[in-house]
This record gives sequence, structure tokens and C-alpha cells, in this order.
Amino acid sequence: MKILNLLTVLIVLITVNAHAQDKFEQDRKAIKSLAGFYKVNFNYAEVTSPNPEYQFSKPYRSHGNEWAEIIIDEPKRIVIQHMLAINDSTVIKHWRQDWTYEDTDIMLYTQDNAWKKTTLTPAEVKGKWTQKVYQVDDSPRYQGYGTWSHVGGHDAWQSETDSPLPRRESTVRNDYNVLNRGSRIYITKEGWMFEQDNKKVLRSPQGDQLLAVEKGYEEFTKIDPKKFEYAQKWWDTQKTYWADVRDVWTDLTKTSPTDFKVETKVNDKLLYEILFALGDQSIKDKWTSTQNKEKIKVALQPYLAK
Repeated sequence: MKILNLLTVLIVLITVNAHAQDKFEQDRKAIKSLAGFYKVNFNYAEVTSPNPEYQFSKPYRSHGNEWAEIIIDEPKRIVIQHMLAINDSTVIKHWRQDWTYEDTDIMLYTQDNAWKKTTLTPAEVKGKWTQKVYQVDDSPRYQGYGTWSHVGGHDAWQSETDSPLPRRESTVRNDYNVLNRGSRIYITKEGWMFEQDNKKVLRSPQGDQLLAVEKGYEEFTKIDPKKFEYAQKWWDTQKTYWADVRDVWTDLTKTSPTDFKVETKVNDKLLYEILFALGDQSIKDKWTSTQNKEKIKVALQPYLAK
């Protein structure tokens, strides 16, 4: 009888482990399917406010061609770099998303372009993937964790976390300073959807004040890769430099204190302008990786708040 009970336990454990491994591979497949060549439609609109006198902002709509390339593919870490292809001769290195599995290290946005390094418990992240989103200059933007689901053949992930103001409002509004993002990603036949329920919050020592709630949809629809030939050639010349930028940021965040803050502008210069110019200079002068990192560190220092 004891032998039968032991066999039963072993069979259950093997079955559970096999299911967990299958789920893990489904997660990885879903994340990797976010990469590709897309036309993206951006649609945002404020839908409600607790203040009856609140003046709703004008809905935001835009579109563009975006290439998402997997640049790191490790078992528990997948990094996807986005590029905007504006025409046949212009490309902008866009946002980046790092997916990490059961990651206990996270940087949570507080306010005023500052983040707090936090350690989660293994129980909090068990079976979950963290999406770490970075700016065009590879500085932090926001990080949130959640579980991928694969019910009925539908792949979806969701999380809730705080972030800076969206770029479309960061230079035109100062009535709120935190965007609480409710994010849902789900895979479609044509590509994928990034759906958001966002709360615009004014954070102060007295607490959080909700200004408005916004709905957002970013629809990624697959298109002909030929539209991105110039972008691919451009990235091929730039990718080594930007790998050095990522390495420098990683070192800086690891050695920084608990609170980490990045200035948005110094001497009337945005950080991404400095780093993009360095990238072009690196290619022109054929800098080594060591040279790149030295110059990147010098460029970043004025933007790191003490």
C-alpha cells in the first residue's frame, strides 16, 4: 500500500511539472510572437472623471509603422527592441520591453521621473512574467508583473503599475504627475493588441487625487517586412552601440541607491538627443565597446539626479 501511495505521489509530481513546463513554453511563445513588422494604430480617450467640472482632453489618435525585433532570447529573459520606420530614409529607435520570468527585482515608479528599487517575494512572482519597459534612451519607464493565460487558445497577459506621463502629454500637461496603467496584452490573428485602462493621478504628500480615467488601444497589425528594409540596415549598424548603452544603464541601476531618478532635460538638451548623436559619432569614428561605454557614462552623469 505504501509503495502504491508513493507511486501515486510521484505520478502527480511528474504531471504537475510537465504541465508547468508546458505552460512556461506557451508563455515564451506568446511573448516572442510580439515581435514582427507592424502597422500600429494608437487610440486614447478620457472617458470619466470624479470631478463633474473636469474638462476632458481631446482624444489622441496616431499611427505608424513599427518593427519589433528580439535582441535577446534566453530561457527566462526575452528582450524586444521596437523601431519606428517613418519613411524609406528615417528610423527612430523606439521603446524596449524586457520580459523576465519569476523576477523578484523590480523598479516601481513613484513620481517626478523617479523610481524605487523593490524586492518582491518568490511567492509574489511565482509563474509570472515581468514586463520592463524602457524609454527611447533606454532609461527606465515602468515595470509591471502578471500571469500569461492561454485559455481556449487565447494568449493574454495583464498587470497594473505606475508610470510617468505618456510622451503625448508630458510636455503639454502639469495637472497630474502619475499614470496608473492597467495593461492588457492579447495576441490576435493579425498581430496583437495593447489595451489600457489608465488613471491620471496627482500625487502629493497628502495622497493621490484621481483626475480622470483614460481608455487606450494600441493595435499592432502585421504588414509587409519590405517596408522596414532601411530600418533593418540602420539597426545593423547601431545595435552594438545600443548594447553598450544598455550595459551602462544596467551597471548604473545596480549600483544606485534605493531611489533612482533621471532628469528629463539638462542644459536644454534631452537625453535621447545626446545618446543618438553619440551613436552616430561611434559609427563614424569606429569606437570600440570600451570607448563607447566611457563616453556613454560621461553623457549620462548630468542626467542622474543626486
